[in-house]
This record gives sequence, structure tokens and C-alpha cells, in this order.
Amino acid sequence: MTRFNLLNFCLSLLLMLPISLRAEDPVFHIGVAPHTSARVILEMYQPLRKALEKSLGQPVVIETAPDFTEFGRRALRQAYDIAITTGHQARIYEVDGGYLPLITYQAEFKAVALVAKNGPYRSPADLKGTTPLGLSPSSLVTLWGLHWLRNNHLGDLPIKYVSAADSVSNQVLAGAASVAFTSLANFQKLPAEQQQALSILAESEPMAGRVYMLNQRRSSQFKTIERAIEDFGRSSAGQRYLSQNKLEAYRPLRPGELESMEAYASEIRPLLKSR
Repeated sequence: MTRFNLLNFCLSLLLMLPISLRAEDPVFHIGVAPHTSARVILEMYQPLRKALEKSLGQPVVIETAPDFTEFGRRALRQAYDIAITTGHQARIYEVDGGYLPLITYQAEFKAVALVAKNGPYRSPADLKGTTPLGLSPSSLVTLWGLHWLRNNHLGDLPIKYVSAADSVSNQVLAGAASVAFTSLANFQKLPAEQQQALSILAESEPMAGRVYMLNQRRSSQFKTIERAIEDFGRSSAGQRYLSQNKLEAYRPLRPGELESMEAYASEIRPLLKSR
């Protein structure tokens, strides 16, 4: 068994522990909503993991879930010490799970509707009778996309879901879907040739993007953890991480920022709490 596979096996065992035992867990668990594949998430957050491990003086692991809905359910079961997710789920964790808003990114978070640049879809009307593509029903970009479809009298289209954002562009370019809903940041991270082959048919207003939510069991460490993340953001490794992922910098949340996501949160709250 390779070292990487052994690590994944050990993490799986940790996830199987009852939450009551994990409250005393010496490992610090960072959960990242599955905005892209698990492999990419594990690689993307290694610099943050290493920085926090050094600052906190304890092992830190990065975890995700098969889809946004399962991630939200795990967060509400208190599976994570920090949960990193979009604003509508962050609002639910705050209200229903007791998590504390910690920090977010300076870069604006927007959802986009992508179509093939050389395809037949140049306006919302062209999408009639086609199949849109989204992430899980509880993802923010998908919810925005469903609102956009309804606002354009296309609410009856049968949307198809995929588990990770890094496959949506391929499916649109292959003709398997007419339009795909993803974040602007994920679009900007696509290889240049894929970006050039796609067009943005619609773009959302800025929304609360990836928010770091701290589990209340770690509330006594709030300032320590906040300072550790800010220090990471100022380090050379942190600067590379923020630049590569087009996140600009860390910043505190603005007053009312999560409250503004309540309308989206209320749509998926029953889904996340259904079991």
C-alpha cells in the first residue's frame, strides 16, 4: 500500500468514528465542499494544511464528500473543525449547526452559465428542449442556475448533475449538455484551450463565496486559528495559493453577509436535514 493510499485509508477510519469521540480527536479536520474533484481538493489545500499543522501543533487533515448535499449533512453532524463552503450552506451551519463565521476570500464569487463557443446556444431561448448540467441540487451555483432557468421560462428543463466541477466543461464541449453551471473561479482555472472553447452565457451578481466556518467546539481557539490563517495568507506559500486559485487575499466577513444568503439556505435546509 502506497503512503498516499495508507493516508486515505486512515482518514476513512477517522470518518467512521462517532462524532462524540471526534470531539476529543487530536486530529484537526478541515472539510472542503466538493467544488472540484477530491484529488484536486487534496492537492489544492496542502499548503494550508501544512501551515495550520505547524501553527496549531497538531495533525491536520483535509476531507471532502461525494457531493454538496452529503458534505452539508456531515457538517451538521459536526464532522469538521473547519468547514469551507459557499455562503448558503455556511448560513445553515451557523444557524442550525452552531458554527462560527471565521474568514473568507477577497475575490468576488460568481456563478456562470457556460456554453460551447461554437455551439448553437447563443441565448436562453436556444436552450429550449435541451439538458442543462449542474452540480448536486444543494450547490450554490446550481441553485443560481435553476433560478436563472426559471427567470427565462426554462424551469421545466430536466437538469443533469455531476459530482465535480472539473468535468462540466468537458461534457458541454462534448455535446452531452447544452449549458453548465459552475463558479467563475472554476471556469478561470480551466486549461486555456478549454476556456477559449467556452462562452459565458450568463453571470450572477457577487455572492458569499467560500467561507471558513469554525466548529463551536473550537471556539476557544478562534483568534489563534484566525491569526494562523491570516499569517498563512501573508506567507510566500499562501501568496502562491491565493494567486494560483484567483482568490486575491483573505478578509473578514462583512456584517449581514451570511444573512443575505438565507433565501438560498432555506431552499436546501430540508434536504440537508432529511436524514
